[in-house]
Amino acid sequence: MLTGKMVRVRFARDRVVPHYLDTDNPAWRELAERLLEMFRGQEGRTRGELEDERREAFGDDPGQLVHQGLVKLLEDRCEFETVSDHAPDELRHLVFRKAAAARQGDAPFDRAAVLAAAAAEVGLNADQIEQGLFADLRSEQRLKRFKDLSAERLLRRYNVALAQAVLLRAVRVRVVLRGETPAGYRQLFRFVKFHRLLCDVERGDDGCALTLDGPLSLFSATQKYGIQLANFLPAVLLRGDWELTADLRWGPQKKPRTFVLTPRDGLRSHLQDSGTYVPPELAMFAELFRKRVVGWELREETEIYPLGPAWWVPDFRLVHRESGRSVLLEVLGFWRRASAERHLGRLREHVREPFLLAVSDQLHIEEGGLEGLAAGVHRFRNLPLPDEVARLAGELIGVPD
Repeated sequence: MLTGKMVRVRFARDRVVPHYLDTDNPAWRELAERLLEMFRGQEGRTRGELEDERREAFGDDPGQLVHQGLVKLLEDRCEFETVSDHAPDELRHLVFRKAAAARQGDAPFDRAAVLAAAAAEVGLNADQIEQGLFADLRSEQRLKRFKDLSAERLLRRYNVALAQAVLLRAVRVRVVLRGETPAGYRQLFRFVKFHRLLCDVERGDDGCALTLDGPLSLFSATQKYGIQLANFLPAVLLRGDWELTADLRWGPQKKPRTFVLTPRDGLRSHLQDSGTYVPPELAMFAELFRKRVVGWELREETEIYPLGPAWWVPDFRLVHRESGRSVLLEVLGFWRRASAERHLGRLREHVREPFLLAVSDQLHIEEGGLEGLAAGVHRFRNLPLPDEVARLAGELIGVPD
């Protein structure tokens, strides 16, 4: 993530507009590639050596904000380590003690003799003492691993990091989602929970709106919470039709500003989009149901239901064609058992209206684990049986299957 001094923006009235990079621009791609070459194959070199090389190539001009930002992102992909045959702080204590004792005599101070004496005491040689004496300093840490990426991906990551840095000044963030899939909603709410964000959800006709507290709306822990909010942005970028609006407090005087982000800005997430994935077994069930069952319509359900601190997006809504009445259907066949058990506990505590639950035998959930639910339960082995699902749905709402 970029630091505050690296943020490049302009102002359009009260709006903050980041200076995103054109990822197709040959000049930016050449710069990104040059910087990448300075990190590739450099394992074993010190951080100070790498910084000196970059400073020699690009200078130390504080106006080179893009260079600094790209380097910051590359350093975040590095793993450095302290390389020493003995704990550096213990070596310093030993050497300084030997040096102080040597200076108390009348003989001239002999640095090599001090290092040799210290080396003999800990079973090392003088070169090892010399190398390890300050090995824990930041500039002396050595590159252990660099997670490589392409120049294009680096430029894309820069644009996202720029938007994330803007969100660190947010008082409130509102994300409007439209036409999202159940899997997409689930993925997004998992990220809300994972980042421990304060979030309210409003349901609309064709989607929902998430309102998240910004770091500047809190009285404490603003930096940590701000980073969590910024890290949530890549999850939003995975969705299809969305709009993010942030109320900001900008600059030393905390002037009110607005930041707006939509898919038209072209930002690309580096996260994997599991929200577009539908297990093949679930897709097969939907196809079979629509072929075999005439009296019911199977729809993907995108309504969001609060379950205490969590949210529930059922897989399907079964609509009885003749009466127009409907039943929600949740399929627990492709979950981890621990996740399924936690989910059942929330359903048992918070859902009072009847719904239909299809549970795979592969989860090995005992009958006692399904008691107390306001649900009709269908146990299945490989796929939920469409006819049985329709029959149970009819029983729940009192209509013939």
